Amino acid sequence: MLAHELLIAAAAEAPDKVALRCGARDITFAELDRDSSALAGALQRLGVERGDRVATLTENSVEMVLALWAAWKAGAVLTPLNHATRAQTLAAVLRDAEPRVLIVQPQMAARVEEALADAPAPVLIWSKPHEGGVSIAELIAAADMVSARRIIDEDLALLIYTSGSTGAPKGVMLTHRTVCNNAGSIAAYLQPRAHDVVLCVLPLSFGYGLFQLLTAALARHEVVLESNFAFPQDLLKQIVARGVTGFPSVPTIFGRLIELIAATAPDLSRLRYITNAAAPMPTAHIERLRALLPHVDIYSMYGLTECTRAAYLEPQLIDLKPGSVGKAMPNCEALVLNEAGKVCAPGEIGELVIRGANVMRGYWRRPEETAKVLRPFGPAGGLVLHTGDLFRTDEDGDLYFVGRIDDVFKCRGEKVSPKEVEGALYELNEVAEAAVIGVPDPIDGMAVKAFIVVRAGAELSEQTVRRHCKARLPTWLAPKFIEFCEGLPKTETGKVVRKPLRETAAAK
Repeated sequence: MLAHELLIAAAAEAPDKVALRCGARDITFAELDRDSSALAGALQRLGVERGDRVATLTENSVEMVLALWAAWKAGAVLTPLNHATRAQTLAAVLRDAEPRVLIVQPQMAARVEEALADAPAPVLIWSKPHEGGVSIAELIAAADMVSARRIIDEDLALLIYTSGSTGAPKGVMLTHRTVCNNAGSIAAYLQPRAHDVVLCVLPLSFGYGLFQLLTAALARHEVVLESNFAFPQDLLKQIVARGVTGFPSVPTIFGRLIELIAATAPDLSRLRYITNAAAPMPTAHIERLRALLPHVDIYSMYGLTECTRAAYLEPQLIDLKPGSVGKAMPNCEALVLNEAGKVCAPGEIGELVIRGANVMRGYWRRPEETAKVLRPFGPAGGLVLHTGDLFRTDEDGDLYFVGRIDDVFKCRGEKVSPKEVEGALYELNEVAEAAVIGVPDPIDGMAVKAFIVVRAGAELSEQTVRRHCKARLPTWLAPKFIEFCEGLPKTETGKVVRKPLRETAAAK
């Protein structure tokens, strides 16, 4: 199956069902199918051939959704770029991907102009009417339908750029087969229903956000699309007003919502499930959500761009195993390997590797880096994805995230997992956000340093933090240094980034 056939099938089966609500606009599956086909025909008329890249640089919008379906219908490879990408990085990505077309939000025109001074110039299409160029609406109005173009499911569907641990942008290659497999596997365990209404505030330039549209097409349900999380109180109002039943998000957003829900007690009776990926959910967040929303299923999940999604915990186990991300999703295998390449015993820490149709083909034009993470495993010699993440399993085989290999350090000869220390810090109600790193120390070699963001209106002293950590953690895990700050560096999806914290600490 091809990625765009998910939409075509939904339009054929439920043409009048609302597929997308964005601001004041409601769009049915039939309208989405029709307009994306018209845009695909325009892309072909502009010279887009099979395998060409069609890049997007927009915030979440109707035009972004039309562009992704149109790119696939035209036989192209969708390359969704983070709308916050700086000009220098954008130029590097454009040189690497060499897109035939770049679809741009007008507010980003100056940044694009700066980037194109140091990169090959693609055909520019504006997401909204803009001087000196053609817009998506104008192309759709021309109503040229897409011409059938033979592609197969082994052709590339997605080229998603991720900085990874090195900071250098790398294009993750996902085929149509992988995209459809992953959408089907996610739907198999989430079990979305036709009457569901899913609120998506996650950027569509990342897999976690993008796949909300794909699973919605599979289940024929509605997606309410928002562009940002600047006003969490407005999102809560949306959840109530729209009758939202599903809400995918990340820990930083859930942390802010927990306080709002506790303070305002909104009617969330229609909310059926929430999902968490991108970063591990602190156990304290899960416990508070369970107390506030006992009727809501919580799916703790694990995934990364290179495989979209890999594991999930069955919601009925969330109270028994709040720190776990469960087992591998359907049609996927997740193994924890030690340094000798053998499967770890329960409790033993090793690297998580992923095997299955959900795994990327590799990094675009980077064979050496691909070979580092896609390596042979087992007697059949199949390739597995080395995630760079440390995990352990319990006696039931359920997975527990320990930390990134690069983040774990030794203090007094003992391994320190930042996640374990952060989990203890989040138990303090006054803590809104926390991040832990290792810093050089003349006595301990490396010492634990905690960065803490205090909730608005709350007060928290260093003495209170130290007393709490001393009671909750072994001595080598208790932070030696504590720094209160106004915010933590994050990716666009809300995932805390420790590298800038390490760089700042090293400069002091």
